[in-house]
Amino acid sequence: MRSLGIGLLSSHTEAATAAETLLRERYEFASTDDAEVLVALGGDGFMLSTLHGMLETDVQKPVFGMNRGTVGFLMNDWRIDCLQERIAAAKAIRVAPLEMRVTTVAGHTSVHAAINEVSLLRETRQTAKIEISVNGRVALPELACDGVLVATPAGSTAYNLSARGPILPLQAKMLALTPISPFRPRRWSGAILPDDTAVCFRILEAANRPVSAVADQIEVREVARVEVRLDRERSLTLLFDPEHALDERIAMEQFAT
Repeated sequence: MRSLGIGLLSSHTEAATAAETLLRERYEFASTDDAEVLVALGGDGFMLSTLHGMLETDVQKPVFGMNRGTVGFLMNDWRIDCLQERIAAAKAIRVAPLEMRVTTVAGHTSVHAAINEVSLLRETRQTAKIEISVNGRVALPELACDGVLVATPAGSTAYNLSARGPILPLQAKMLALTPISPFRPRRWSGAILPDDTAVCFRILEAANRPVSAVADQIEVREVARVEVRLDRERSLTLLFDPEHALDERIAMEQFAT
């Protein structure tokens, strides 16, 4: 593994660290700095954390995940044998993150990346009121809701699906715009947008009806304005066993019962 430039990362859970011990007894890995490909042991949360770390350091390396967590939608099955052969035969899936640009009520601005979704959520018992613009044009003057989200195809089977949003095939080049518990307009179920669309959320009555914005695991509270777009310049590569790659998993989720 070391000569092939394959490194190993692990979450701090008991199952992941035990798997790391077994792998290091079997194989010699390159350091994470020298590695050209990374093996990640953990669950979907650890995979997202690993990918976010790459975005922050602007060093993108293909990642072959093995599930030592719970759902493991972004991971391959855990097996200790034939790891080198599995990585050599793996199917590469490229995913582009969303860019969330936030302005708070206090006037502070920040930018964060999201691989699955950007979600806006009410902070108090009061319903959030949000204006939605698409490519600079107001598409929905006021959405009264618990929240709203924009999901990538890779994230369409996560929170977006729980909020009754559409499953997007990985090659669809679309984004899902999905309301969370909408109150008014009651029958608006969201939209499917081309992935070159810029979506802007303006929080109405932001001081009295505070809203937080979350990019995967990163939360910004008391936001006034949130702009979301796809960042194609920083795409990431996930490696999957060919028989159960991410694009197939997303497609088959449409038949899950």
